[in-house]
Order: sequence, then structure tokens, then C-alpha cells
Amino acid sequence: MKAALQNYHARMQRVLDYIDQHLDGDLDLETVSRVAAFSKFHFHRQFTATFGLSVHRYVQLARLKRASYLLAYRDDESVTDIAMDAGYDAPDAFARAFRQRFGQSPSSFRKSPDWEPWLAAFGPLDNARSKRMHKTFTADDVTIRDVAPTPVAIMEHRGDPATIGDTIQRFIAWRKAANLHPKTSPTFNVWRSERRPASPADYSLDLCVGTDRPIEANGEQIKAGVIPGGRCAVLRVVGNTHNLEPAALYLYHDWLPASGEEARDFPIYCQRLSFFPEVPEHETVAELFLPLK
Repeated sequence: MKAALQNYHARMQRVLDYIDQHLDGDLDLETVSRVAAFSKFHFHRQFTATFGLSVHRYVQLARLKRASYLLAYRDDESVTDIAMDAGYDAPDAFARAFRQRFGQSPSSFRKSPDWEPWLAAFGPLDNARSKRMHKTFTADDVTIRDVAPTPVAIMEHRGDPATIGDTIQRFIAWRKAANLHPKTSPTFNVWRSERRPASPADYSLDLCVGTDRPIEANGEQIKAGVIPGGRCAVLRVVGNTHNLEPAALYLYHDWLPASGEEARDFPIYCQRLSFFPEVPEHETVAELFLPLK
């Protein structure tokens, strides 16, 4: 029974991964049901029963999510190109769907995103993805590494995590102007509060880029700092790295007590090695670092 259920979930997981990899392609019911090796006459009900939304709605939301990331964080693609990538034949059809979902036109969202309706719109997509078989970590997934000190430029986000998108936008624009590309200058997040503090105003995160160059703020609140060197427990996470809380909880709840190690006086942090939408969400990679004494 358990093996059959695992096989079923694996086939459904394969469908979500296929959709993520082929957002530019033909994702009709027959194609995706074939990926799962299910009958097309039943697959749409199986998918809806498993994930809480239809295949069509899932695909539309996944395409709109990628489009919104490109609009907010990439200024080198036109709205027309983004519309075509999202599966729309014309920019006006894309604009109508985008406005209906987010309450803003694509060009308005690009200039000044309203993140609250954006977050609400993707609730069903996030719920569907959270229904996947959750990855379980083991001690074999954790390595202890001696890390060298890393000088960084820091943009602080303080306050409601719902507005982190604005800080990310400014951070990307600043590092682009400073010519600190992610492929040559590593990207770090340092969590100075829990993911969901009792008061959203207490949320605290540092967005960092590795550089030993002098920092030119260019009107932004950028400061120089260092991620200290030392021993760290490192857990590599592949896929849907927007939420690293389960991996962090594994390190604190399971690995740390059993390891006999003690945490050092510096927050848990991650290095982001690949990014959505440059790669599909299930192929994003991050390494989580728990500093040790």
C-alpha cells in the first residue's frame, strides 16, 4: 500500500517538474497525462483531487508567476516577449489576465509592484506545491565545512516579510549597477529573525553579495560587512528554495541535538547558487549554513 502511494506521488511529482520545465511549450491535458502515465480521461480529476486546482489553472498560475518575476526583477525583456513566454498570443490578452489576477497592468507592476495581491494570487499554487511528497533530510545530507570569512555588501530588510519583494527589486538593481553579477559574485541571505515572527514588523533579513570592493551606495542603504569564517554545518537544498524553513528546522530539531555540536553566535544563513526564473523552481539550489563553535 505504502509503495503504491509513493509511486502515485512520484508520478504526480513528475508532472509538476515537467510543467515547470516546459512552461514555454504545449501543456495540454493529453501531454501532461502522458508524462504521468495516467489516462487522459481521468487525469484532470486525479490532478485536481491531489493538488486542489485544475491542470489548466496550475499551468496558468505557474506561467504568470514566472512572468511576474521577469517583470519585477529583469528589465532586459519587453512586456511583449514576457507575454509570449507566458503562452499568450497577444500582449493585450496577457495584460487582461495579469490585471485580473493581480489588480495591476504588467507595465504598472514592473514600475511599482503591489506585493499583497501578488502573494494572495499565488496561494493556490503554493498550496498545490506544498502537497508534494516532502523531502526528508538525514544526517548524511549534512556536511561540516570550514568556511573562510566573506566580505559582503549588505542591504537590510526590516519589517513585514510581505514587502520583501520591494527590497529584492532594489537589491538587484543596485548590484546590477555595481556590476556584481550572481555568476561572479555570490549571493547570501542572513536571517536575523524567525521566518514568521509574532509581529511582522520584527522580521529581519540581510540581502548580501560577496565583494571586497569599496561600497558605493548610489542612493541606496548599502553597507559593508563580513560573513564570519569558521566551522559550519551545511545542508544543500534542491528545489523550491523560496522556503528553506523545513531544512532549517531539520538542522535545529534533529541534526544539532544528535551531533553533539553547539551553534556559534552568528545567525543561520544561506548561499543561493541558482535562481528562479533562470532555472525552473524545482532546479533552484541553495546551501544552508548553521555556524558552529
